[in-house]
Amino acid sequence: MTASFKPVSVAIGDLTAHPANVRSNSPETYDPENIAHLKASIAVLGLLQPLLVQKIDGKYAVLAGGRRHAALKELVADKSEKGFTAKTKIDCRLVPEDCDVTTALSLAENITQAPMNAIDEFEAFARMMEVDGQTPETIAKTFGTTVAAVKGRLRYGLIHPDIRAAARAKTITLDTMKAFADHPSQEVQKEVYEALTKEDSYLQAYSVRQALKSRGVQVSDDIGAFVREDYEARGGAIAADLLEEHSVLEDAALVETILLEKLGAAAEEARARLGFAWADAMVRYDYATMADYGRVYPGPIEPGEAAQKRVEEITAELEQLQLEMEDEGLEDDAYNELYDRVDDLEEEARDLQEAYSAEDLARAGVIASWSNGEVTLHVGLVRPQDNVKDECIRGASTNPAGEEAPDAGEITYPASLAEDLKTERAMALGAAMALHPEATLDLTLFKLVSDVLGTGMSITQAVKIDARKEYRSHAKMDEIDGTSLEQVGAAHDALDLSWLDDARSPADQFAAFRALNACEKAKLVAYATASTTQSCFARDRQRDSLMHDFEVEIMPDIRAHWTPNVALFNRFKKAWLLKILGEDLGLAQEAVTLASSSKKEIVAFCDKLFAEPFATLTDAQRAAVAAWCPPMMQTAGVAFDEVAPIAESPEPDSEFAQAA
Repeated sequence: MTASFKPVSVAIGDLTAHPANVRSNSPETYDPENIAHLKASIAVLGLLQPLLVQKIDGKYAVLAGGRRHAALKELVADKSEKGFTAKTKIDCRLVPEDCDVTTALSLAENITQAPMNAIDEFEAFARMMEVDGQTPETIAKTFGTTVAAVKGRLRYGLIHPDIRAAARAKTITLDTMKAFADHPSQEVQKEVYEALTKEDSYLQAYSVRQALKSRGVQVSDDIGAFVREDYEARGGAIAADLLEEHSVLEDAALVETILLEKLGAAAEEARARLGFAWADAMVRYDYATMADYGRVYPGPIEPGEAAQKRVEEITAELEQLQLEMEDEGLEDDAYNELYDRVDDLEEEARDLQEAYSAEDLARAGVIASWSNGEVTLHVGLVRPQDNVKDECIRGASTNPAGEEAPDAGEITYPASLAEDLKTERAMALGAAMALHPEATLDLTLFKLVSDVLGTGMSITQAVKIDARKEYRSHAKMDEIDGTSLEQVGAAHDALDLSWLDDARSPADQFAAFRALNACEKAKLVAYATASTTQSCFARDRQRDSLMHDFEVEIMPDIRAHWTPNVALFNRFKKAWLLKILGEDLGLAQEAVTLASSSKKEIVAFCDKLFAEPFATLTDAQRAAVAAWCPPMMQTAGVAFDEVAPIAESPEPDSEFAQAA
């Protein structure tokens, strides 16, 4: 059928919906938010395409053009829009009343129009600005969108013509084409495009972005924002983009120079404040290079009268803050403020009760690096040439308490948290003892016999085998991981306590005890000895070789008895959590994503991660999560140290290029 529809001018108020319109059952199509762009276009440019109407009961029913009709009604209702009233006439085409293919006409109107090619749209926006003299603001008004959205489309329309041609020819994908907009210079885009396609390899958006990073640093990048003021003051060239945040600091060498200067200044300030011997800076902390460095740690000191008084004040305030933080109705902002206050107080208390020795200050220093969008200080490092060598100790200094210093990066645990972690490790060791009765029985009997028959010096102070159960204090005992408690509880339930009857005399109880078989006796002795384990960190093989080797045997991996949970993560600073995720666990992208989140959200993420490692983790990440614990809690020299390093994604030749 061939039909010719008569042009007709109809007042907006005389238009109504047509029952045969194929969109009539989708009212959401006509919601104001779905026609905002169309409304804006009609307001500025007028109705570009007539409506298809049919006369029904004296009204003109819109058979095709329902969205335009809805936009016109919105314009009539909008008092701020001039020139549109119910009497305003618009162009239509009239379908005869006897037409029997009205549904087909409506359908054809909706499905025969091909959607606009994305590149055509981008280029059209660019031409509107270059040829028609439009501005992003006037274009945004015409299409009922934001200025930022218009600038985004314009950026793609201004990509080098050769690259847009390649996208039209489907030599590269649209996403790959868009990646070139990361640098506003068409000359740079073309150079990178030619370099990447020289070998006729398949081009990916990721490769393009990585290559463009070596050509400068965006001002919205954390490093770009950090150095921009100094960069501009020194006359550094900036490639301007339509969107300010995508403008690029083109002189990457100058950016790196300024960054190192600022990092060096931060390291020097810390060196002077803490009293160390030297300061240095690096863009990124290279753990492979730093493996040969040692580290010194502050040890406990006896605070003076004034300092002790302040410590007591801090302790009282921390207890009050803890009560306030337990309010489940607390808003996130208030919750985070309390946590920041807790962090500050714990750090102040630590500084009052800990200090570096004069010897350590004379040989150690500070390195400042850039991490997670901020300056990170690595304090107490000892250069290889200054490091005290000891064949029995792995190049690390020990603290005044005689325990091996933890290899924990720049994370310094507050004294209160360190004491509680010692308690949790003692609980885990006790669980391991209860689960290894034969070995623990041998240890117990060996200690008893050695202490009596030996030279009079105790072979170890790690266990109290004088029949006194060790009292363990902990600030958050109700919140810690309960694995070790459950294991010890299960061991207790399996004990044969038939001999232990208060109604019997001690002699009768002893007789019954002697009648037990060797296995049951071993379980009882192991459980009792386990209850004597004292709060501790990993043993120093040189200072207590007995317990060092014994722990390696029965507890090679503390994670079999203990899992980090929200109680631990809550006591870490936000920066520590991000460092653990990014560097220890290899979850760098997650760390970057979470950097803008609240500490409460990061704690919740870590709690879920350790409770049940995510299915999306790589094998290396999964192994790291399964093995991680505060390093000084793990059995010295095994498990944790042996976890394979996390494989990182390939990086550009220039380490600094990552900052772009």
